Amino acid sequence: MDTLPPDDDVTDLIACPNCDTLHRRMDLPPHETARCVRCHSVLYRSPDLRLSRVLALTVTCLIVFAIANAFPIVEIEVQGIYTQTTLIGAAWALYREGMWLVALLVFATTVLFPLSQLLALVHLIWPLSIGRRPYAVFTVMRAIEFCRPWGMIEVFMLGVLVSLVKLSAMASVLPGIALWAFCALTVFLAMVLSYDLRNLWQLIDHTPDPAVEAGRAARAARAEGAKHETAAR
Repeated sequence: MDTLPPDDDVTDLIACPNCDTLHRRMDLPPHETARCVRCHSVLYRSPDLRLSRVLALTVTCLIVFAIANAFPIVEIEVQGIYTQTTLIGAAWALYREGMWLVALLVFATTVLFPLSQLLALVHLIWPLSIGRRPYAVFTVMRAIEFCRPWGMIEVFMLGVLVSLVKLSAMASVLPGIALWAFCALTVFLAMVLSYDLRNLWQLIDHTPDPAVEAGRAARAARAEGAKHETAAR
């Protein structure tokens, strides 16, 4: 890929994320990668526009997410006393113990932000898969980029596994349905987040905006009405 001459057209440009060299974005064959001519960093890859697969994975994540939060994570037995809780129940227990900041972080990073990101992806991908432009697309895309660094399901899973290993020496620990659901959710979520959202812009740019189409239809209806009124006079 050649760099852009200074006096060339400035449309359809892409900057290298490492050295900021400007390049013109070009259509790539399948499975090809565009690299910077200066530092050879990856600029972008050929887009995967098969939205049905991404949508199916996102809906699967939502289903597994619901299961993971509806059932207990583990069941602990100490001297005949059984204790079990869900993830939201654990966050609520931390709040009741006065650790409201920790409870808020647990709830936000393992429930709020991952769920918001999945719902936002469905809001974007579902209309695009049927040829319609989603509403508030720019706001939703910014919200997804904001939520991505705060979704820490994998960090939560690592902490749970370490805790189970330590607790097994002091009590009888029985993994619950939610623990296996969180393991599956970690895998599915990684597959969903590996999708480059920049590929969606190509579809969004070629999909009609419903608000613009409605405005055009309204203007056409008003023009047609004015035409008939003029003819009647």
